[in-house]
Amino acid sequence: MSDQGKVTLYYAPHTRSTGTLTLLEEMGVPYDRHVLNIRAGENRQPAYLAINPMGKVPALMHQGQVITEQVAICIYLSDRFPDAKLAVPAGDPLRGPFLRWMAFYGTCLEPACTDKSLKREVPPRSQSGYGDYDTVMNVLNAQLEKGPYMLGDRITAADILWGTALGWLTMFDLVPKLPAIMRYVETVTTRPIVARVRVADSALAAEHEKAAAAKSAAQ
Repeated sequence: MSDQGKVTLYYAPHTRSTGTLTLLEEMGVPYDRHVLNIRAGENRQPAYLAINPMGKVPALMHQGQVITEQVAICIYLSDRFPDAKLAVPAGDPLRGPFLRWMAFYGTCLEPACTDKSLKREVPPRSQSGYGDYDTVMNVLNAQLEKGPYMLGDRITAADILWGTALGWLTMFDLVPKLPAIMRYVETVTTRPIVARVRVADSALAAEHEKAAAAKSAAQ
């Protein structure tokens, strides 16, 4: 792939963009990494807000177009680079389930875990986009019991998204450590590339924390 075809990833450690970085590494896609120090507020500066006015990461720039929202990015990359064999193409019987679990992550898992983390009072089921926390977790667990991957025996981009996220969410007890869930987390996070990215991500996060502490001490 020529330099014009490279992906630019806007990334910050210990954020959702870690999953996107992992996916790019798993796919072997040439990319440039633009690191943002969120602790220093770089994601709220005009230069980045011109890329993503929401000030969130990840964001991609590819062929002159900006792609934001983690789920959209995962689908885009897997479709755009099918040689990596992490996509489920249109016409494949598993395309529907692939899209289902991609959407379920963003519309059910994340808001359910956010509400749990913030100890928010959940509205009645008829007014809650994800229903209730227990149902979300039961549905997820039932799917993962079929394993070893989200769609059975076939690893896809959905597993990089889900596996890396569940690694963090179970660590902070926002997702129950049920046997099927923990087996799945281990299956994904012990992949050599996933493990390597996670170590490097944590090292960079520590650097950002150290820089923030030094700046605070100097003020």
